[in-house]
Amino acid sequence: MVDVDDTLCLTEAACFELENEVLSRIGRAPMPRAVHLATWGQPLLEAMRQRSPGVDLDQFAAAYAGVLRRYVAAGRLDVIPAENLRALDRLVAAGRTVMLLTSRTESEMAHLLAPDHVLAERVSAVFHAGNTRYRKPDPRAFDELLARTGLAPHECVYVGDSPGDAEAAGKAGLSFVGCLQSGVRRREDFEPRHVDLFIEAFPEVVNAVARLAARRP
Repeated sequence: MVDVDDTLCLTEAACFELENEVLSRIGRAPMPRAVHLATWGQPLLEAMRQRSPGVDLDQFAAAYAGVLRRYVAAGRLDVIPAENLRALDRLVAAGRTVMLLTSRTESEMAHLLAPDHVLAERVSAVFHAGNTRYRKPDPRAFDELLARTGLAPHECVYVGDSPGDAEAAGKAGLSFVGCLQSGVRRREDFEPRHVDLFIEAFPEVVNAVARLAARRP
């Protein structure tokens, strides 16, 4: 299982620019980068309460949809590098089932869920805020996924970039691989949460998953 933001594709910097453009459009002051970084990994509208205190969330969401579409169309957001796609192909070729689990809403994921998207033939299932009841770091986000797929926790590995990802996966009984490629977080940021392995770049996930599989009895 793979996270999307700053794991499968690098998005924090682009999202910072996107969200500040939306705030400008609705007459709000821009947020500082430090505030965005401190709340990165939270569901968007929950985070916006801290990023822009007092913001009208309905107004923000309405403006956000159009700006998001423009960023995606311009190739400024959610561009999955070719080497990451090759890593997914290698996982599938090795007999791994690849799924996505993200706290994004369905509208935020719509372009990634399109049947002609490059992920369509590589990813067997996508779990997001539109088809699950719980969000990371609540471990029940994984419980839902496990119940629907029939997989056991020890059969699964979650790859993510945040301490919240590690916390949720660990409490649900999954192995966790921390991806540090974005540079937003360091190894010490995950302490004391359990991380089975760290990778410096997403393509390293292929070897990481193989190493974890070799550890199982």
